[in-house]
Amino acid sequence: MRYLYSALFYSLLPLIILRMLWRSRRASGYRRRIGERFGLFAPPPELAVPAIWVHAVSVGETVAAAPLIGALLQEWPDYRLVVTTTTPTGSERVRALFGDRVFHVYAPWDLPGAVRRFLRRTRPVLLLIMETELWPNMLHYSGNSGCRIVLANARLSERSAQGYARLGGLTRQMLGRLDVVACQTGADGRRFLGLGLPPAALEVTGSIKFDLELGADLRSEALLLKRKLGAPQRPVLVAASTHPGEEELVLDAFAKLRKGGPERCLLVLVPRHPERFDGVHELCLRQGWRVVRRSTGSDPGTNDDILLGDTMGELLLLLGCATVAVIGGSLVARGGHNVLEPAAWGVPVVTGPYMHNFAEISELLTAAGAMIQLEQPAGLSGCLQALFADPSRCQQMGRAGRRVVADNRGASQRLFALVAQLLAADVSG
Repeated sequence: MRYLYSALFYSLLPLIILRMLWRSRRASGYRRRIGERFGLFAPPPELAVPAIWVHAVSVGETVAAAPLIGALLQEWPDYRLVVTTTTPTGSERVRALFGDRVFHVYAPWDLPGAVRRFLRRTRPVLLLIMETELWPNMLHYSGNSGCRIVLANARLSERSAQGYARLGGLTRQMLGRLDVVACQTGADGRRFLGLGLPPAALEVTGSIKFDLELGADLRSEALLLKRKLGAPQRPVLVAASTHPGEEELVLDAFAKLRKGGPERCLLVLVPRHPERFDGVHELCLRQGWRVVRRSTGSDPGTNDDILLGDTMGELLLLLGCATVAVIGGSLVARGGHNVLEPAAWGVPVVTGPYMHNFAEISELLTAAGAMIQLEQPAGLSGCLQALFADPSRCQQMGRAGRRVVADNRGASQRLFALVAQLLAADVSG
């Protein structure tokens, strides 16, 4: 079945390239370094040094993997770290976090030739795939090369499990290539087992996103930015990682919030994808809002309504300034985004009904009273008005969120211990 899959991928390649060129109209990074997608790049230095390959799709996976990558750099200095992403924003985040301490390259498209060329140039002995990024040829040829494979911080929603189940034998082949699947929850693990994962490969380590560190420098920067934004005297609503169709819902709720509550409230609006920054800016202006773009370096004045978060790598900082945070990808059927970042700051969390990508974490936060998950997107306005009118409730929700994050730490250490066992076996072998 993998041969049929590969043939289909090759036949669709012209359309894939055209799609990338189309996306590059707004995000030029998609047309740069395109040779890397075919496994064509200058090999990293010191090929004789064994390599650890960490594959993180985009910004979220890169940030989640950062503590693990840092630990590998410190504890296994004799290994070369190769970090791949699929998006330009993920690439930028890798460079910002690690610079030349790791070798970054775009992940090859899942074509036999591209994957084999990548493996010849990097020679990894261990592949760490973040979350659930399963590609048949990547797994097949990596396994054939003798590379051990770990699916790290793995999650599998019911919806995704149903999709993989439709692939039948191909899914079982992929899962059979995995040495370890380190799942976030027991429910994720049961879904993997139901798809054919060998029980011996399953470990439940928890989510490494609970191990988010808010360092002293970041806290100081957030405190300074809050003062510039006028907080705490001026309430701040942060809408994080929004998708098409969500900005309209947020702006409508914001308008009603300003009329029925804190008139001076500031909205910090952060679209998920950078190619949408200009379009969201135009939307806000068409509706008559006074907007300051974060990329200009200017701070919003008392007469400004919206700060548009059109920079990369600052979402965690901006969430540290929030009175209340609305998480994007949940008001439309995208499955939601990371709710632990605002919770770690002690910020009340509001989401729409579509949180299937973070179902268990959402249940934890909701049960603790740290998060409100709306039954319908139309309920956003009323929910925000109730929260901003009740500061004591916001404080209680914030404290509950910090407790949930603190009580569930430790996944990174458990995951690193599994990785260390595999690396020790490689050394002894």
